[in-house]
Amino acid sequence: MHRLLVRLPNPLGDAVMATPALRALRRGLPETEIAVLGLPHHEGLLRGNPSFDAFVPLRGRAWRDVRARARELRDRGYEAAVVLPDSARSALDPFAARIPVRIGYARDLVRRALLSHAIDPPLEGGQRVAISMIERYLRVARALGVRDAGDALELHVQDGAAERADALLARAGVAHGERVLLVTPGAAFGASKLWPAEHFARACDELHRRFGLLPVIAPAPNAAEIAIAQRVSAALAERHVALLEPDPSLEVFVAIVARAALVLTNDTGPRHVAVALGRPVVTLMGPTDPRHTAHLLERQRVLFEDVACRPCGQSVCPIGDQRCLVRLAPERVVAAAAELLAV
Repeated sequence: MHRLLVRLPNPLGDAVMATPALRALRRGLPETEIAVLGLPHHEGLLRGNPSFDAFVPLRGRAWRDVRARARELRDRGYEAAVVLPDSARSALDPFAARIPVRIGYARDLVRRALLSHAIDPPLEGGQRVAISMIERYLRVARALGVRDAGDALELHVQDGAAERADALLARAGVAHGERVLLVTPGAAFGASKLWPAEHFARACDELHRRFGLLPVIAPAPNAAEIAIAQRVSAALAERHVALLEPDPSLEVFVAIVARAALVLTNDTGPRHVAVALGRPVVTLMGPTDPRHTAHLLERQRVLFEDVACRPCGQSVCPIGDQRCLVRLAPERVVAAAAELLAV
């Protein structure tokens, strides 16, 4: 095979969890030109990864965009496509580009029709089961006959991005060499994943007092997450920094995560960035099933409350009180952080 296209998943964390599958494809197909098709900001996230040769930005969802992209992909002459996400839309581009071999999970009849080689999703007793997303993506790669090349997540800090991150932190008041507690209180998935701002503040204040960590609140560069960061900042009593004008590029965010002594986050993309960079991380998990991310747990503490309604998988709490996260006490976070910092 001369040319292979890999369609990345859209969520930030899922794109990071796809890196073991990319590495397996590179090791198994060393002479193949591998391109990844993903959201434009994923290019900065994955820059420096040796497992692919080219990045194709996924811009536009209208039919005219699909047609234009299909022509571009067809002109590049891809012989096979690995479609990592489950949706029918993610399989449409390789289908429209007439790529002969199209491999992925077939969760419904439409998706199956768009693939040439459909893989049944993980089943148990005829029912779909939740497994680690790393394993889930590796199973798709294995369908091309390649072997695993480890399950480690892989991100790289770029020199220029590290300098920009240092400058951004210095302007915000972070001293050179100061130990940072990186706090990411937002979540693109929805409100159901958000630990309360007051809980974040109580945990950050105590971690500052006990361990001398400087809380640095780092929202995504959008109004909703910046507003959440402002609420956390307003509730904090101790010295802290809030990056309310964040750099929009993910390569700079990766470099900021690499600076952290500890990361405190909802169950969202920054968790997986931290794991990929070897940073200890405390994750507050609400409505999502922990089996999807039950991997590489040595330097993680994943905290959740065992309430009867979780994991519901809903983006908005269906009963309205968000008990799965409201009941998760800041004291548990401090204890989990103490364990990680003692290692």
